Amino acid sequence: MKLWKILGIAGLTGVAATGAIIAREQRKRAQVTPDDVRRKLHERLADLDAQR
Repeated sequence: MKLWKILGIAGLTGVAATGAIIAREQRKRAQVTPDDVRRKLHERLADLDAQR
């Protein structure tokens, strides 16, 4: 019985940690404005053109 309790707690801890990581990444993505995305894409395109 004790083994199952430990495994259950470890599983719940893993799920909570994964949820926290996903939430943090989602907040990061939500803070990026469309202008930031456009600027980064233009920079990447300029870099590719410079490499050619």
